[in-house]
Amino acid sequence: MPVPAETTVVITDANVLINFVHIGRVALLGDLPPYRFQLPAEVMNELVDEQQRAQIKVAIASRQLDLMVIESMEALVLFGDLRDLMGRGEAACLAVAATTGCYLASDEKKRFKRKAVELIGEARILRTEDLLVEAIRCGRLNVAQADEFKLVLAANRYAMPFASFAERI
Repeated sequence: MPVPAETTVVITDANVLINFVHIGRVALLGDLPPYRFQLPAEVMNELVDEQQRAQIKVAIASRQLDLMVIESMEALVLFGDLRDLMGRGEAACLAVAATTGCYLASDEKKRFKRKAVELIGEARILRTEDLLVEAIRCGRLNVAQADEFKLVLAANRYAMPFASFAERI
């Protein structure tokens, strides 16, 4: 699908997608201007839970997310190099973001985050909480809803380092 020039393409890792599945709001990703979310086929292949996979397939079918294939030689070479350091989905996301100038949505830490900062810089990395803040700012969520999602995510082993989204707005 062609992306308008004013749209920021975000290459999305499985952990962010799974967080949005947990809160029951995958469709929100398709409703966050100015972003357009794409996931490499390698990320789709990492989704082994059939219910999660089904929800992501629905989002792709309804054009809330775009499934993409790595095609450029530069991205493929970087993908191969990164595979020695991380999983296929993470390597695919970072290779595409690094070679295209796209943003990256990932909640990975440690080695992955260090490599991502090295290749694309901190400013182009979006975490789940950044996307929820953006949803609040553009009127798709309110703080109370986001705080409820924060509790759901904490129960699913994704803790955020602040008490309320009110602190982030």
